[in-house]
Amino acid sequence: MRTFRPPPTRRPERTVGNAGPRRILGIDPGSRRTGFGVLELHGGQSRYVASGVIQAGDGAFPGRLRTIFEGLGALIAEHGTGEAAIEQVFVNRNADSALKLGQARGAAICACASHGLPVSEYGPRAVKQALVGGGAADKRQVAYMVRMILGLEGRLQEDAADALAIALCHAQHDRMAARLAAR
Repeated sequence: MRTFRPPPTRRPERTVGNAGPRRILGIDPGSRRTGFGVLELHGGQSRYVASGVIQAGDGAFPGRLRTIFEGLGALIAEHGTGEAAIEQVFVNRNADSALKLGQARGAAICACASHGLPVSEYGPRAVKQALVGGGAADKRQVAYMVRMILGLEGRLQEDAADALAIALCHAQHDRMAARLAAR
């Protein structure tokens, strides 16, 4: 019997507040489409770096999970992200869909962990509250606020806008933590 031992990874030091620039990868997990958004934070400013969607398609489910894992791994390496924020699973009525979403989320978390990134998790209502000021905001309102905060023009892909919103939520939570720590 062989035992799997993951390679050692260097966990980046996480800083809050006005430390040097850092990059956050926001992830909106999905078993067919996983949105991503990369932000660079410096002080209190958030700057757009990249966003898009990893298309996992309709093929065999293990292959889709591998696509998510490898796609996020490539993005982490390409953009030099040092931390990640991911949306928590929202369970509606369909248990099968919730399980698949949870597995896609697990593949995303494993991709981050395999690159030594700390991962923070936020519920959909917390993300909406952070950006719009109300936990019952709709997707159009969230996308609008993402564009306004980051100074982006044009339309964002829905999953990419959600991922950027998750990254912005994480940045806001870190700024609040820094303010509380400074008291």
